[in-house]
Amino acid sequence: MKNKIRYSTFAGVMLTMANTVHAHSIEVKINGIDTERSGQIMVMLFAQEGFPIKHDKAIQTRYLTPDTPSHQVTFTRPKTNFAVKVLHDEDNSGKTSKNWTGIIPSEGLGFSNGVTISWRGAPKFSDAKIHPDSVSEPIEITIRYP
Repeated sequence: MKNKIRYSTFAGVMLTMANTVHAHSIEVKINGIDTERSGQIMVMLFAQEGFPIKHDKAIQTRYLTPDTPSHQVTFTRPKTNFAVKVLHDEDNSGKTSKNWTGIIPSEGLGFSNGVTISWRGAPKFSDAKIHPDSVSEPIEITIRYP
């Protein structure tokens, strides 16, 4: 009987710990990675400030190798609204390279909520933002290439 109580208590503690860890993190799944292209995949989590252009303002960043068509990364769950930007940084410059026009990106990009770059420019934070309490796991982002 004592063993049953111990095991039940242990199982309860482990489940609570698993839920606590899950509650403090978010998963982002990146799809559509072109494995024929070199460089790195930058997955950036932003608060409103700096989104989506100022990569140094990202509150968390993960770097991946483009060796498989999809990857999944874990971030610490922010306490405020956030947006995610994924960049296939082919030249390892740490910024979004542009084509000959100097306006249109020449590297693959993806954003939370499926927003894209339009003729008006980069997406707005208000369109890409996610409330931390409404995250459905994982957040899926597909990279779109020019």
